[in-house]
Amino acid sequence: MAKKQKHWAVAPRPGPHRKFESIPLQIILRDILSVVETGREAQKIVNSGEIFVDGKKRKDYAYPVGLFDVVSIPNIQRFYRVVPTENGLNIIEIPESESKLKIFRIENKKTLKGNKIQLNLSGGKNILLEKNNYKTGDSLLIDLSSGKILEHFSFIKDSLGIVTSGPNSGKLGKIKKIILGNAHSATKLICEIGDSEKEVNKQDFFVVGKTKSAITVVI
Repeated sequence: MAKKQKHWAVAPRPGPHRKFESIPLQIILRDILSVVETGREAQKIVNSGEIFVDGKKRKDYAYPVGLFDVVSIPNIQRFYRVVPTENGLNIIEIPESESKLKIFRIENKKTLKGNKIQLNLSGGKNILLEKNNYKTGDSLLIDLSSGKILEHFSFIKDSLGIVTSGPNSGKLGKIKKIILGNAHSATKLICEIGDSEKEVNKQDFFVVGKTKSAITVVI
């Protein structure tokens, strides 16, 4: 927010995203989208159940909205997605056809009783599967309304992804080389970004497609 704005800042409540990796709904509605003019108006519209995040009605004005979350305002037919930029998280408008689509990264997985596989995804989401066809670092395109996996994007050479942090944040790149880490260093990637190759931390790279992004992720 601009320094001269006489608005009270709102801290995001604990939720599916870390405090410094999310934006509270009130800030999104008032300061980014300018849907309302005051915090009281933002709280009123949220309390009335007019705002949805990832297809679910949210009535907490401080609800934390994070990477790739979809904010929907059906009453005015506006749909938005949170994306990374060089200045941190920002909001872009998306078509209604994309409002039920979201890409999740597989953060880790484990085997449960009955040989069922639990995938722990970005944003705090977990899903159970019968087959173990996925690896940590892969991404899944999921239909938010049904929970169905629509596409699977492997974390491999030549996969397309977006940088989520650091000097190249918000830029699309293609994996050219994976440099495995060890006990003393993290896994690094050599990515083709624009006309040059850049080194990126694995944790700062989010696969979003094979040859092109499956959803709108850049401004």
